[in-house]
Amino acid sequence: MTSLVIPKVIGHRGAKAYAPENTLASIHAAADIGVEWVEVDVKLTKDSVAIIFHDEELERCTGAQGLVKDFTLEQIRELDAGSWYGESFIGEKIPTLEELLNTVLERGMGVNLEIKPCPGREVETAEVMLDMATRIWPDDRPPPLVSSFQHVSLETALDMMPEWPRGFLLEEHIGNWKEIADYIKAATININGNKITREELEEYMEYGKPILAYTINQPDKARELLRWGVDSFFADNPDVILEAVETKH
Repeated sequence: MTSLVIPKVIGHRGAKAYAPENTLASIHAAADIGVEWVEVDVKLTKDSVAIIFHDEELERCTGAQGLVKDFTLEQIRELDAGSWYGESFIGEKIPTLEELLNTVLERGMGVNLEIKPCPGREVETAEVMLDMATRIWPDDRPPPLVSSFQHVSLETALDMMPEWPRGFLLEEHIGNWKEIADYIKAATININGNKITREELEEYMEYGKPILAYTINQPDKARELLRWGVDSFFADNPDVILEAVETKH
């Protein structure tokens, strides 16, 4: 596996502060402000198509009632994923993984694909996502970072595509995190930067892998975590956080 080079700041769900999250508009917004990488969430439709969406329920980002897992791609395509955010985004669609990857590649960006499976679809979501992503992603580009809170999804990713780096997502500090990180051969440790203590961070730093903190939107918090030893940040306002943590050489 080639050495993993992760930018200082990654746009969270595109650039969530400037466009509706996990849409192509959000990817373009991130690219337009000079973001090098974006993070997006991958789920499956009822008919097992990989789409970019975060929640189990559709309502927050589309106004529709129901669960993602109960809607086919055709039904998903009828939903409006932009009007909740603002009038200028009316008609924005929930993208497929294929559309997302093609847009990311078009804009010359890197991507962190978070496997966000509906309950019970941890293996299937990873398999469908990786099958599609490996067909689209060119060999001459640094591979995506594949992350998840679901260990079985990361285990599937390791089995299918061992050369693609895996990010071990942690909501809170757990006692056996090292054993899990070893098991899935984690390339990064992705932590909740708003909950982490300095002592916990030092423990992660001893592991010797890059530490990525989510979701950091306050410049002061980003600077503090940078001093503590965090390597990279997920941010809704990536341009603001980049300006806060950029060091001039």
